[in-house]
Amino acid sequence: MSDLERFITRLEQLITRVETVLPPVAPEPNWSASAFRWRGLANGSGYLQAVKQPHRVDLDALKNIDTQKNAILRNTRQFIAGKSANNVLLTGARGTGKSTLIKAAWNAYAEQGLKIIEVDKTDLLNLASIVDLVGERPEKFIIFCDDLSFEEGEISYKALKSVLDGSISAPTANMLFYATSNRRHLIPQQMRDNLGVSNEDGEVRPNDSIEEKVSLSERFGLWLSFYSFSQDEYLAAANYWVMQLGGQWDNQAETAALLWHRTRGARSGRVAWQFARDFVGRD
Repeated sequence: MSDLERFITRLEQLITRVETVLPPVAPEPNWSASAFRWRGLANGSGYLQAVKQPHRVDLDALKNIDTQKNAILRNTRQFIAGKSANNVLLTGARGTGKSTLIKAAWNAYAEQGLKIIEVDKTDLLNLASIVDLVGERPEKFIIFCDDLSFEEGEISYKALKSVLDGSISAPTANMLFYATSNRRHLIPQQMRDNLGVSNEDGEVRPNDSIEEKVSLSERFGLWLSFYSFSQDEYLAAANYWVMQLGGQWDNQAETAALLWHRTRGARSGRVAWQFARDFVGRD
């Protein structure tokens, strides 16, 4: 082996070692896709990963939430048309269609260029990077965060507050934030917050702490509340899904649906869908 060949081999080994130390380079987003996930990297940055098979939901599949459906569609329609629109917070009973409604609203306008980016709560600290990445794009984006709530001591909510309303940067006209939560106030308020006035070890101004905790949800301009289904609403949803999955709805199916929700301790669209999958699958 010549000196040149040894030098090239040593150089390749050195490059390999350096590459293992350097942070990975974030790939360029595939902007032709209509749905993305934010993926974090080891160095604290991240990138937009295109979703190959996004969950496309038909609006007709959502039952018993017509008021909420009309409100979010109106808001999204305004956004697509370039008019003023609000960030949306969907709260309430579990399994009643909060997350599914956001996906259905996106799907309804996807052909008009609307795109959706799913961001986990743990990645909210990267929101500013996401805003910088999509802020100059011509498309419209919905930033979707599911099951949004914060425990005592978490600080990522401050990044969300800044992006929603409070940064030195003007709000981005091509982006809205749609989030779901099982509780209206996203940051827990402790009983000690109310006792701080009489407790000598409490804050001098406990009301400031309370204001800090309720101010996040108030930065969503549109609140949509969801409630547990009545028995008739639950049966209507179960009927729809049984028929959609190719089954037959009769007295036997209704009896089985009632027994199913009693064993689950809840009535919701999710429970109805899970029943239908089990019932039709057994048939």
